[in-house]
Amino acid sequence: MKINRASFAPRLLGYLGLLPFIIPTAFLFCDHHHFMVWRNLLISYAAVILSFLGAVYWGVAMIVKEMPIKKRNVMLSWSVIPSIVAWIGLLIPQVYGLIVMSIFFVISFFMDMQLMKSEAKPTWYLPLRFQLTVVVTTCLVTAAYLVKPVLINV
Repeated sequence: MKINRASFAPRLLGYLGLLPFIIPTAFLFCDHHHFMVWRNLLISYAAVILSFLGAVYWGVAMIVKEMPIKKRNVMLSWSVIPSIVAWIGLLIPQVYGLIVMSIFFVISFFMDMQLMKSEAKPTWYLPLRFQLTVVVTTCLVTAAYLVKPVLINV
């Protein structure tokens, strides 16, 4: 099996970046004494990564020199929306915050699909984003499902 050197580092870093999603989600099932700690770790990391996804658009808007000003302004505007959604997701009850963020990770993936149609990009990016999005949304939806009973009993 031949390893694509251009995609090795992004894939490795992307997969390692899933650990702060997977580990707290797993501990939600087995460490009920620290349930709130694991839930807080998960939603906080989700907010950070959602903000990170918006930053991609800021970077592309800065780097692509021939981009029409209207498109540049749209990309710059979009680049801050994930951060705002993540912030709101931290302020509302966690069940809803987890759901909102999971939905927005999917929306962000579809935005990336649109970006990939119009800008030069590495071939590994979209398949990697899809894989990461599936794992992230699975963790967030699972945590939202587990959080709901805790909120009802409180």
